[in-house]
Amino acid sequence: MVAAAASRAEERRELWRRRAYETPLEVLNPAWASAFRDDAHWPFFARLRAEDPVHWTPDSNYGAFWSITRYDDIMAVDTDHASFSSAKGIGLPPKASVLPPDAFLEEAAETPAPSFIGMDPPLHDVQRKTVSPVVAPANLALMAPQIRARAGAILDSLPIGEPFDWVDRVSKELTTMTLATLFDFPFEERRKLTFWSDAMTTAPGVGPVASYAERRAALADCKAYFVRLWNERVNAEPKGDLISMLAHGPETRGCTMEEFFANVTLLIIGGNDTTRNTLSGSVYALNAFPDQEAKLRADPGLIPSMVSETIRWQTPLAHMTRCATRDIAFRGKRIREGDRVVMWYVSGNRDETSIAEPDAYQIDRPRPRQHLSFGYGIHRCVGNRLAELQLAIAWEEILKRFPAIRLLEEPKRSYSIFIKGYEEMKVLIPRA
Repeated sequence: MVAAAASRAEERRELWRRRAYETPLEVLNPAWASAFRDDAHWPFFARLRAEDPVHWTPDSNYGAFWSITRYDDIMAVDTDHASFSSAKGIGLPPKASVLPPDAFLEEAAETPAPSFIGMDPPLHDVQRKTVSPVVAPANLALMAPQIRARAGAILDSLPIGEPFDWVDRVSKELTTMTLATLFDFPFEERRKLTFWSDAMTTAPGVGPVASYAERRAALADCKAYFVRLWNERVNAEPKGDLISMLAHGPETRGCTMEEFFANVTLLIIGGNDTTRNTLSGSVYALNAFPDQEAKLRADPGLIPSMVSETIRWQTPLAHMTRCATRDIAFRGKRIREGDRVVMWYVSGNRDETSIAEPDAYQIDRPRPRQHLSFGYGIHRCVGNRLAELQLAIAWEEILKRFPAIRLLEEPKRSYSIFIKGYEEMKVLIPRA
């Protein structure tokens, strides 16, 4: 049965490969959630990098957009916030014609306030500065023992010699515990954070909610919960958690609840998806490249390098977008004011013109942090060092305990062009 499933998966990948190379270039669209789900998006980006690295897609489920697919070009866009603005959103929104009728109730609702990732300077800078201390090196050093203790407890609870879902039992649990700590969120209710994050980042019907009505209800519950926490913290002495920092920060304490909630949603998603999907991705990668697993077990000192290589190889957030603020000539193309520009991090991290053997997983690369997974420039992920810390600690504790973690079947991947992750991953830890 496993062999048959693997064969069907390979057939789907071949169909996508043919589609990527047989579609006329002028209408080629790389934004297919089903291709990402099938791990079959790679040939679209390989073709674009080779034939048309700044590519215009005139129509898709997400409207028209430019694809930026090479490493250096993505860095150029990500660092030019004067020409490429975040203020109109950082993702590719589905166009109206592909949405069900109840989706328009969301569009008719009050326009949500932007989080600081959806701002340009100077507003972006002052809001980001408010939350940065929670992930400063000194605070990370204080958090490390707690992260280690929790990682150890999670790993010690796993069944030995029996199949289980790594995503649910380990990846979700460790990242949600850390996120609850950052928010000083009631620990026994921490899985609400996982549910809310997934509801925000996956389309209804393929995630934890079945409809847009359910999603609206989930987000209303999330907002009410965090507004209550704000009201508690704003009337208490300042503390070191993210909510208290926002409630007492000179630049954010006067914000509306819509502005506060926008930053909360950013922090929930940012604190969840990168670490969670990289931790799952590391198990997948080490099974796919057993020579690298052997290398890691022979030399645990390679853990920091392995973590960075996994973040590159996995690329947990596939893209971010900007909107052109003016007509601009870019790499021989004419980008018009208002055009949506997609920085495909997932492609830049596999750009053979900038990274040697980019499809290979090499845990001892000379420059392991040469990747785009955290973004670049002013919007570089504020929690990148925390993500690396959690992943490094997790693998230090894994190597102490388990002789191997064996993947039993192809994982179930996320149906998303934004979150590049895993919904389920069946593994077995063999008895020593």
